[in-house]
Amino acid sequence: MTDDKDVLRDVWFGRIPTCFTLYQDEITEREAEPYYLLLPRISYLTLVTDKVKKHFQKVMRQEDIVEIWFEYEGTPLKWHYPIGLLFDLHASNTALPWNITVHFKNFPEKDLLHCPSKDAIEAHFMACIKEADALKHKSQVINEMQKKDHKQLWMGLQNDKFDQFWAINRKLMEYPPEDSGFRYIPFRIYQTTTERPFIQKLFRPVAVDGQFHTLGDLLKEVCPAAINPEDGEKKNQVVIHGIEPMLETPVQWLSEHMSYPDNFLHISVIPQPAD
Repeated sequence: MTDDKDVLRDVWFGRIPTCFTLYQDEITEREAEPYYLLLPRISYLTLVTDKVKKHFQKVMRQEDIVEIWFEYEGTPLKWHYPIGLLFDLHASNTALPWNITVHFKNFPEKDLLHCPSKDAIEAHFMACIKEADALKHKSQVINEMQKKDHKQLWMGLQNDKFDQFWAINRKLMEYPPEDSGFRYIPFRIYQTTTERPFIQKLFRPVAVDGQFHTLGDLLKEVCPAAINPEDGEKKNQVVIHGIEPMLETPVQWLSEHMSYPDNFLHISVIPQPAD
């Protein structure tokens, strides 16, 4: 893995200023003040919102509290998507702070998974890491790790400990010297304009002739509409961690440095904002 430690740190410590407001139809015993929080991009909503939950529960009757869920401008926010992805996909061209509405009733069963406990988040997170390593190393790296290593990955994310997480995660970002990169790149491409939740296909980081595949190559192959508008006018932004990487960037480098802690590159293809 090339050593661009500053990039890893910038990705890890990315924050989104957020204002949480209680939904107007929730019954409260006194007025609910909004709650402000800097959300870590790399984490999950249900992992970092205990304080939000406690804040609003203080003004509510116990019998009115069912299961907390969040929405932005009418869209329920999937807790199993990383926070940065949710923001890039739904709110990246809006003014900050990000205004999220908090609900305790009428859970949208069709749109969201239930999140009964932190164990559910850990199980989802580890399943993603295992899937990513199956793509990168035929699962050899994750399977050779001990249970305590798996736990250290999770605890590093949960407690926002960069060094603790990367002490283990760097092993998942290595590959044999005789190879030029991973077997396949773990990525998912998201668009709000389609019903399909995301696009995911097998894609090698290195071409048959030894050339590194770029982000542009990946998009051309699996989501051509993202970069090849019919009339030549740029209609979309391709966003990872809140920035638009150059299309010439090798996907191997992106996978090593711009993946979320679950080891996937989460790529948002969003409409170009009107000036």
